[in-house]
Amino acid sequence: MHEFHDAFIQILILLAISITVIGIAKLLKEPYSIALVLVGLVLGLTEFPIIEEAEFYITQSDVFQATVISLFLPILLGDATLKLPFHHLYQQKKPVIGLAFIGTFISWLVIGGGAYFLLDLPLAVAFTFAALMSATDPISVLSIFKSLGVPEKLSTVMEGESLFNDGIAVVLFKIASIYLLTYIEMGWAGLGSGVLLFLQFALGGALIGLILGFILSQIIRIFDDYPLEIAFSALLFFGSYFIAEHFHTSGVIAVVVAGFMFGDYGAKIGMSKETKTNINTFWDVITLLANSLIFLMVGIEIRNIDFTGQWMLIISAILIVLVGRTIALYISTGWIKDLNAKERILINWGGLRGSLSIALALSLPQDFNGREEVLLFTFSVVLFSLIVQGLTLKPLIQRLGITKA
Repeated sequence: MHEFHDAFIQILILLAISITVIGIAKLLKEPYSIALVLVGLVLGLTEFPIIEEAEFYITQSDVFQATVISLFLPILLGDATLKLPFHHLYQQKKPVIGLAFIGTFISWLVIGGGAYFLLDLPLAVAFTFAALMSATDPISVLSIFKSLGVPEKLSTVMEGESLFNDGIAVVLFKIASIYLLTYIEMGWAGLGSGVLLFLQFALGGALIGLILGFILSQIIRIFDDYPLEIAFSALLFFGSYFIAEHFHTSGVIAVVVAGFMFGDYGAKIGMSKETKTNINTFWDVITLLANSLIFLMVGIEIRNIDFTGQWMLIISAILIVLVGRTIALYISTGWIKDLNAKERILINWGGLRGSLSIALALSLPQDFNGREEVLLFTFSVVLFSLIVQGLTLKPLIQRLGITKA
Protein backbone atom coordinates (compact mmCIF):
# COMPACT_ATOMS: atom_id res chain seq x y z
CA MET A 1 0.00 0.00 0.00
CA HIS A 2 2.86 2.35 0.92
CA GLU A 3 4.58 1.59 -2.41
CA PHE A 4 1.38 2.39 -4.32
CA HIS A 5 1.10 5.68 -2.42
CA ASP A 6 4.69 6.60 -3.34
CA ALA A 7 4.12 5.70 -6.99
CA PHE A 8 0.99 7.85 -7.10
CA ILE A 9 2.87 10.83 -5.62
CA GLN A 10 5.70 10.47 -8.18
CA ILE A 11 3.28 10.28 -11.12
CA LEU A 12 1.42 13.30 -9.72
CA ILE A 13 4.70 15.27 -9.65
CA LEU A 14 5.36 14.46 -13.30
CA LEU A 15 1.79 15.38 -14.20
CA ALA A 16 2.17 18.74 -12.46
CA ILE A 17 5.36 19.45 -14.43
CA SER A 18 3.73 18.28 -17.68
CA ILE A 19 0.59 20.37 -17.32
CA THR A 20 2.66 23.46 -16.49
CA VAL A 21 4.75 22.93 -19.63
CA ILE A 22 1.63 22.36 -21.75
CA GLY A 23 0.10 25.60 -20.45
CA ILE A 24 3.21 27.60 -21.36
CA ALA A 25 3.45 25.91 -24.79
CA LYS A 26 -0.16 26.77 -25.55
CA LEU A 27 0.41 30.41 -24.56
CA LEU A 28 3.35 30.49 -26.96
CA LYS A 29 1.26 28.65 -29.61
CA GLU A 30 3.85 25.89 -29.98
CA PRO A 31 3.23 22.09 -30.13
CA TYR A 32 3.14 20.91 -26.53
CA SER A 33 4.58 17.47 -27.35
CA ILE A 34 7.87 19.00 -28.53
CA ALA A 35 7.98 21.32 -25.47
CA LEU A 36 7.48 18.33 -23.14
CA VAL A 37 10.31 16.40 -24.78
CA LEU A 38 12.69 19.37 -24.47
CA VAL A 39 11.80 19.90 -20.79
CA GLY A 40 12.14 16.16 -20.20
CA LEU A 41 15.62 16.28 -21.71
CA VAL A 42 16.64 19.07 -19.32
CA LEU A 43 15.24 17.14 -16.34
CA GLY A 44 16.88 13.95 -17.55
CA LEU A 45 20.29 15.62 -17.75
CA THR A 46 20.07 17.20 -14.28
CA GLU A 47 20.16 15.64 -10.81
CA PHE A 48 16.83 16.08 -9.02
CA PRO A 49 16.13 13.26 -6.49
CA ILE A 50 12.36 13.74 -6.82
CA ILE A 51 12.55 13.49 -10.61
CA GLU A 52 14.77 10.41 -10.37
CA GLU A 53 12.21 8.64 -8.17
CA ALA A 54 9.33 9.64 -10.44
CA GLU A 55 11.25 8.51 -13.52
CA PHE A 56 11.89 5.11 -11.90
CA TYR A 57 8.18 4.49 -11.37
CA ILE A 58 7.29 5.63 -14.87
CA THR A 59 9.98 3.97 -16.98
CA GLN A 60 11.59 1.24 -14.84
CA SER A 61 8.79 -0.08 -12.64
CA ASP A 62 7.74 -3.59 -13.67
CA VAL A 63 4.15 -2.79 -12.70
CA PHE A 64 4.04 0.24 -14.96
CA GLN A 65 5.66 -1.59 -17.86
CA ALA A 66 2.97 -4.24 -17.58
CA THR A 67 0.20 -1.65 -17.82
CA VAL A 68 1.70 1.04 -20.08
CA ILE A 69 0.27 -0.43 -23.29
CA SER A 70 -3.11 -1.49 -21.93
CA LEU A 71 -3.57 1.87 -20.16
CA PHE A 72 -2.43 4.33 -22.81
CA LEU A 73 -3.30 2.71 -26.13
CA PRO A 74 -7.09 2.41 -25.69
CA ILE A 75 -7.17 6.06 -24.55
CA LEU A 76 -5.08 7.48 -27.41
CA LEU A 77 -6.68 5.38 -30.15
CA GLY A 78 -10.23 5.70 -28.87
CA ASP A 79 -9.98 9.47 -28.68
CA ALA A 80 -8.50 9.69 -32.19
CA THR A 81 -11.35 7.67 -33.71
CA LEU A 82 -13.93 9.95 -32.10
CA LYS A 83 -12.22 13.04 -33.50
CA LEU A 84 -11.85 11.83 -37.10
CA PRO A 85 -15.17 11.80 -39.01
CA PHE A 86 -15.43 8.58 -41.00
CA HIS A 87 -16.73 10.36 -44.10
CA HIS A 88 -13.58 12.52 -44.16
CA LEU A 89 -11.50 9.36 -43.94
CA TYR A 90 -13.52 7.72 -46.72
CA GLN A 91 -12.86 10.69 -49.03
CA GLN A 92 -9.10 10.12 -48.61
CA LYS A 93 -9.30 6.32 -48.65
CA LYS A 94 -6.72 5.80 -51.41
CA PRO A 95 -3.76 7.57 -49.76
CA VAL A 96 -4.76 6.28 -46.31
CA ILE A 97 -4.97 2.66 -47.49
CA GLY A 98 -1.76 3.02 -49.49
CA LEU A 99 0.23 4.48 -46.60
CA ALA A 100 -1.29 2.52 -43.71
CA PHE A 101 -1.36 -0.93 -45.27
CA ILE A 102 1.16 -1.13 -48.12
CA GLY A 103 3.47 1.57 -46.73
CA THR A 104 3.67 0.07 -43.23
CA PHE A 105 4.79 -3.33 -44.57
CA ILE A 106 7.37 -1.76 -46.88
CA SER A 107 8.66 0.44 -44.06
CA TRP A 108 8.93 -2.60 -41.76
CA LEU A 109 10.87 -4.61 -44.34
CA VAL A 110 13.24 -1.78 -45.36
CA ILE A 111 13.98 -0.61 -41.79
CA GLY A 112 14.27 -4.19 -40.50
CA GLY A 113 16.64 -5.14 -43.32
CA GLY A 114 18.69 -1.97 -42.81
CA ALA A 115 18.92 -2.54 -39.04
CA TYR A 116 19.99 -6.16 -39.57
CA PHE A 117 22.67 -5.50 -42.19
CA LEU A 118 23.89 -2.01 -41.21
CA LEU A 119 23.38 -1.89 -37.42
CA ASP A 120 24.35 -5.55 -36.99
CA LEU A 121 21.31 -6.27 -34.82
CA PRO A 122 20.01 -9.85 -34.43
CA LEU A 123 17.15 -10.54 -36.83
CA ALA A 124 14.36 -10.54 -34.23
CA VAL A 125 15.72 -7.35 -32.63
CA ALA A 126 16.08 -5.61 -36.02
CA PHE A 127 12.48 -6.30 -37.03
CA THR A 128 11.16 -5.48 -33.54
CA PHE A 129 12.82 -2.06 -33.88
CA ALA A 130 11.42 -1.77 -37.43
CA ALA A 131 7.88 -2.40 -36.16
CA LEU A 132 8.29 0.41 -33.61
CA MET A 133 9.49 2.73 -36.36
CA SER A 134 6.61 1.87 -38.70
CA ALA A 135 4.04 3.59 -36.45
CA THR A 136 3.57 7.33 -36.99
CA ASP A 137 2.29 9.88 -34.47
CA PRO A 138 0.46 12.93 -35.86
CA ILE A 139 -0.11 14.84 -32.59
CA SER A 140 2.56 17.52 -33.12
CA VAL A 141 2.00 17.56 -36.88
CA LEU A 142 -1.75 18.18 -36.68
CA SER A 143 -1.35 21.10 -34.27
CA ILE A 144 1.17 22.70 -36.64
CA PHE A 145 -1.11 22.03 -39.64
CA LYS A 146 -4.02 23.66 -37.83
CA SER A 147 -2.03 26.76 -36.82
CA LEU A 148 -0.78 27.32 -40.40
CA GLY A 149 -4.04 26.53 -42.19
CA VAL A 150 -2.87 23.40 -44.03
CA PRO A 151 -5.77 21.87 -46.01
CA GLU A 152 -7.94 19.38 -44.11
CA LYS A 153 -7.15 16.75 -46.75
CA LEU A 154 -3.55 16.37 -45.53
CA SER A 155 -4.55 16.30 -41.86
CA THR A 156 -7.05 13.53 -42.61
CA VAL A 157 -4.48 11.51 -44.57
CA MET A 158 -1.87 11.72 -41.80
CA GLU A 159 -4.33 10.98 -38.99
CA GLY A 160 -5.95 8.13 -40.92
CA GLU A 161 -2.55 6.63 -41.74
CA SER A 162 -1.52 6.83 -38.08
CA LEU A 163 -4.68 5.17 -36.77
CA PHE A 164 -4.42 2.15 -39.05
CA ASN A 165 -0.66 1.77 -39.17
CA ASP A 166 -0.61 1.82 -35.36
CA GLY A 167 -2.70 -1.34 -35.39
CA ILE A 168 -0.57 -3.03 -38.02
CA ALA A 169 2.69 -1.95 -36.35
CA VAL A 170 1.59 -3.43 -33.01
CA VAL A 171 0.77 -6.76 -34.69
CA LEU A 172 4.16 -6.75 -36.46
CA PHE A 173 5.81 -5.84 -33.14
CA LYS A 174 4.27 -8.90 -31.44
CA ILE A 175 5.20 -11.21 -34.30
CA ALA A 176 8.79 -9.91 -34.49
CA SER A 177 9.47 -9.88 -30.74
CA ILE A 178 7.86 -13.25 -29.94
CA TYR A 179 7.48 -15.51 -32.99
CA LEU A 180 9.90 -14.40 -35.73
CA LEU A 181 12.83 -16.73 -35.03
CA THR A 182 10.54 -19.74 -34.69
CA TYR A 183 8.93 -19.01 -38.06
CA ILE A 184 12.28 -18.49 -39.77
CA GLU A 185 13.45 -21.92 -38.58
CA MET A 186 10.29 -23.41 -40.13
CA GLY A 187 11.15 -22.01 -43.61
CA TRP A 188 8.26 -21.57 -46.05
CA ALA A 189 5.87 -23.21 -43.61
CA GLY A 190 6.89 -20.55 -41.11
CA LEU A 191 6.09 -17.80 -43.62
CA GLY A 192 2.62 -19.26 -44.04
CA SER A 193 2.19 -19.50 -40.26
CA GLY A 194 3.28 -15.87 -39.91
CA VAL A 195 0.76 -14.69 -42.49
CA LEU A 196 -2.01 -16.71 -40.81
CA LEU A 197 -1.08 -15.31 -37.41
CA PHE A 198 -1.14 -11.76 -38.80
CA LEU A 199 -4.59 -12.34 -40.32
CA GLN A 200 -5.81 -13.85 -37.04
CA PHE A 201 -4.58 -10.82 -35.11
CA ALA A 202 -5.87 -8.24 -37.59
CA LEU A 203 -9.19 -9.71 -38.76
CA GLY A 204 -10.06 -11.11 -35.33
CA GLY A 205 -9.45 -7.73 -33.71
CA ALA A 206 -11.50 -5.95 -36.39
CA LEU A 207 -14.41 -8.37 -35.94
CA ILE A 208 -14.44 -7.98 -32.15
CA GLY A 209 -14.28 -4.18 -32.47
CA LEU A 210 -17.10 -4.18 -35.02
CA ILE A 211 -19.39 -6.32 -32.84
CA LEU A 212 -18.75 -4.41 -29.62
CA GLY A 213 -19.00 -1.03 -31.36
CA PHE A 214 -22.37 -2.02 -32.81
CA ILE A 215 -23.69 -3.32 -29.48
CA LEU A 216 -22.67 -0.20 -27.54
CA SER A 217 -24.09 2.01 -30.31
CA GLN A 218 -27.46 0.29 -29.87
CA ILE A 219 -27.30 0.63 -26.09
CA ILE A 220 -26.76 4.41 -26.13
CA ARG A 221 -29.94 4.81 -28.20
CA ILE A 222 -31.84 3.99 -25.02
CA PHE A 223 -30.31 6.82 -23.00
CA ASP A 224 -29.92 10.57 -23.32
CA ASP A 225 -27.50 10.93 -20.42
CA TYR A 226 -24.02 12.11 -21.37
CA PRO A 227 -22.16 11.02 -18.17
CA LEU A 228 -23.47 7.50 -18.70
CA GLU A 229 -22.65 7.57 -22.41
CA ILE A 230 -19.11 8.73 -21.61
CA ALA A 231 -18.84 5.76 -19.23
CA PHE A 232 -20.03 3.48 -22.06
CA SER A 233 -17.33 4.89 -24.36
CA ALA A 234 -14.64 4.11 -21.75
CA LEU A 235 -16.08 0.63 -21.32
CA LEU A 236 -15.98 0.16 -25.11
CA PHE A 237 -12.38 1.33 -25.58
CA PHE A 238 -10.90 -0.69 -22.70
CA GLY A 239 -13.31 -3.61 -23.10
CA SER A 240 -12.64 -4.09 -26.81
CA TYR A 241 -8.88 -3.94 -26.16
CA PHE A 242 -8.85 -6.52 -23.35
CA ILE A 243 -11.41 -8.86 -24.94
CA ALA A 244 -9.46 -8.88 -28.21
CA GLU A 245 -6.19 -9.53 -26.36
CA HIS A 246 -7.84 -12.33 -24.38
CA PHE A 247 -8.77 -14.08 -27.62
CA HIS A 248 -5.21 -13.56 -28.98
CA THR A 249 -6.20 -10.97 -31.55
CA SER A 250 -5.18 -7.31 -31.94
CA GLY A 251 -6.52 -5.10 -29.18
CA VAL A 252 -5.32 -2.01 -31.04
CA ILE A 253 -7.27 -2.84 -34.22
CA ALA A 254 -10.30 -3.74 -32.08
CA VAL A 255 -10.23 -0.29 -30.42
CA VAL A 256 -9.85 1.52 -33.76
CA VAL A 257 -12.77 -0.32 -35.40
CA ALA A 258 -14.95 -0.09 -32.27
CA GLY A 259 -14.17 3.62 -31.95
CA PHE A 260 -15.10 4.35 -35.55
CA MET A 261 -18.34 2.37 -35.22
CA PHE A 262 -19.25 4.13 -31.98
CA GLY A 263 -18.12 7.62 -33.04
CA ASP A 264 -19.78 7.54 -36.46
CA TYR A 265 -22.70 5.09 -36.48
CA GLY A 266 -23.35 5.36 -32.73
CA ALA A 267 -23.23 9.15 -32.81
CA LYS A 268 -25.79 9.28 -35.65
CA ILE A 269 -28.33 6.99 -34.01
CA GLY A 270 -27.83 7.63 -30.30
CA MET A 271 -25.98 10.82 -29.37
CA SER A 272 -27.43 14.26 -28.82
CA LYS A 273 -25.37 17.34 -29.67
CA GLU A 274 -24.73 17.86 -25.95
CA THR A 275 -23.43 14.30 -25.59
CA LYS A 276 -21.07 14.66 -28.56
CA THR A 277 -19.63 17.86 -27.10
CA ASN A 278 -19.17 16.39 -23.63
CA ILE A 279 -17.77 13.05 -24.77
CA ASN A 280 -15.16 14.82 -26.91
CA THR A 281 -14.27 17.17 -24.05
CA PHE A 282 -13.85 14.28 -21.62
CA TRP A 283 -11.50 12.36 -23.91
CA ASP A 284 -9.60 15.56 -24.76
CA VAL A 285 -8.68 15.85 -21.07
CA ILE A 286 -7.80 12.16 -20.60
CA THR A 287 -5.69 12.12 -23.79
CA LEU A 288 -3.90 15.29 -22.73
CA LEU A 289 -2.91 13.65 -19.43
CA ALA A 290 -1.78 10.43 -21.14
CA ASN A 291 0.28 12.26 -23.75
CA SER A 292 1.76 14.60 -21.17
CA LEU A 293 3.27 11.65 -19.31
CA ILE A 294 4.47 9.86 -22.44
CA PHE A 295 6.20 12.82 -24.07
CA LEU A 296 7.84 13.90 -20.81
CA MET A 297 9.04 10.31 -20.41
CA VAL A 298 10.75 10.51 -23.80
CA GLY A 299 13.02 13.27 -22.56
CA ILE A 300 13.57 11.99 -19.01
CA GLU A 301 14.46 8.47 -20.20
CA ILE A 302 17.70 9.89 -21.58
CA ARG A 303 19.29 9.33 -18.14
CA ASN A 304 18.94 5.52 -18.61
CA ILE A 305 20.48 5.38 -22.08
CA ASP A 306 24.20 5.06 -22.60
CA PHE A 307 25.14 7.00 -25.72
CA THR A 308 28.88 6.45 -25.21
CA GLY A 309 30.51 5.31 -28.45
CA GLN A 310 27.10 4.84 -30.08
CA TRP A 311 26.80 8.04 -32.09
CA MET A 312 27.59 6.54 -35.50
CA LEU A 313 25.08 3.74 -34.90
CA ILE A 314 22.45 6.27 -33.76
CA ILE A 315 22.99 8.43 -36.87
CA SER A 316 22.78 5.29 -39.02
CA ALA A 317 19.51 4.27 -37.32
CA ILE A 318 18.00 7.71 -37.96
CA LEU A 319 19.04 7.59 -41.62
CA ILE A 320 17.66 4.04 -42.02
CA VAL A 321 14.28 5.16 -40.64
CA LEU A 322 14.17 8.28 -42.85
CA VAL A 323 15.08 6.25 -45.96
CA GLY A 324 12.57 3.55 -45.02
CA ARG A 325 9.79 6.14 -44.66
CA THR A 326 10.67 7.76 -47.99
CA ILE A 327 10.78 4.46 -49.92
CA ALA A 328 7.54 3.28 -48.30
CA LEU A 329 5.71 6.53 -49.03
CA TYR A 330 6.68 6.84 -52.68
CA ILE A 331 6.02 3.17 -53.49
CA SER A 332 2.71 3.00 -51.60
CA THR A 333 1.32 6.27 -53.03
CA GLY A 334 2.99 6.29 -56.46
CA TRP A 335 -0.27 5.16 -58.09
CA ILE A 336 -2.39 7.87 -56.40
CA LYS A 337 -3.02 10.95 -58.53
CA ASP A 338 -4.70 12.86 -55.69
CA LEU A 339 -1.35 13.67 -54.08
CA ASN A 340 1.05 16.11 -55.74
CA ALA A 341 4.83 16.30 -55.27
CA LYS A 342 4.69 19.00 -52.56
CA GLU A 343 2.07 17.09 -50.55
CA ARG A 344 4.18 13.94 -50.69
CA ILE A 345 7.23 15.84 -49.40
CA LEU A 346 5.20 17.20 -46.47
CA ILE A 347 3.62 13.82 -45.61
CA ASN A 348 7.04 12.20 -45.78
CA TRP A 349 8.76 14.67 -43.44
CA GLY A 350 5.67 14.86 -41.22
CA GLY A 351 5.72 11.11 -40.47
CA LEU A 352 6.98 11.66 -36.92
CA ARG A 353 7.52 8.88 -34.41
CA GLY A 354 6.15 9.45 -30.94
CA SER A 355 4.04 8.08 -28.12
CA LEU A 356 3.20 4.62 -29.50
CA SER A 357 6.84 3.82 -30.34
CA ILE A 358 7.89 4.79 -26.80
CA ALA A 359 5.06 2.91 -25.11
CA LEU A 360 5.82 -0.27 -27.10
CA ALA A 361 9.57 -0.03 -26.46
CA LEU A 362 9.01 0.35 -22.71
CA SER A 363 6.63 -2.61 -22.74
CA LEU A 364 9.38 -5.02 -23.86
CA PRO A 365 10.12 -7.46 -21.00
CA GLN A 366 13.39 -6.94 -19.12
CA ASP A 367 14.65 -10.34 -20.30
CA PHE A 368 14.09 -9.54 -24.01
CA ASN A 369 17.43 -10.12 -25.72
CA GLY A 370 18.32 -6.77 -27.30
CA ARG A 371 16.00 -4.59 -25.18
CA GLU A 372 18.73 -2.02 -24.48
CA GLU A 373 19.57 -1.64 -28.18
CA VAL A 374 15.89 -1.25 -29.08
CA LEU A 375 15.46 1.42 -26.37
CA LEU A 376 18.61 3.25 -27.47
CA PHE A 377 17.62 3.44 -31.14
CA THR A 378 13.91 4.03 -30.51
CA PHE A 379 14.46 6.94 -28.13
CA SER A 380 17.14 8.42 -30.38
CA VAL A 381 14.91 8.31 -33.47
CA VAL A 382 11.88 9.65 -31.57
CA LEU A 383 13.94 12.53 -30.17
CA PHE A 384 15.27 13.38 -33.63
CA SER A 385 11.80 13.02 -35.10
CA LEU A 386 10.04 15.27 -32.60
CA ILE A 387 12.74 17.90 -32.22
CA VAL A 388 14.40 18.15 -35.65
CA GLN A 389 11.50 17.16 -37.91
CA GLY A 390 8.89 18.71 -35.62
CA LEU A 391 10.64 22.08 -35.38
CA THR A 392 11.34 22.25 -39.14
CA LEU A 393 7.77 21.46 -40.21
CA LYS A 394 6.60 25.09 -40.05
CA PRO A 395 9.41 26.42 -42.27
CA LEU A 396 8.85 23.50 -44.67
CA ILE A 397 5.11 24.19 -44.97
CA GLN A 398 5.79 27.89 -45.56
CA ARG A 399 8.47 27.08 -48.15
CA LEU A 400 6.17 24.65 -49.98
CA GLY A 401 3.27 27.11 -49.79
CA ILE A 402 0.77 24.42 -48.75
CA THR A 403 -2.02 26.39 -47.11
CA LYS A 404 -5.73 26.84 -47.69
CA ALA A 405 -6.55 29.06 -50.61
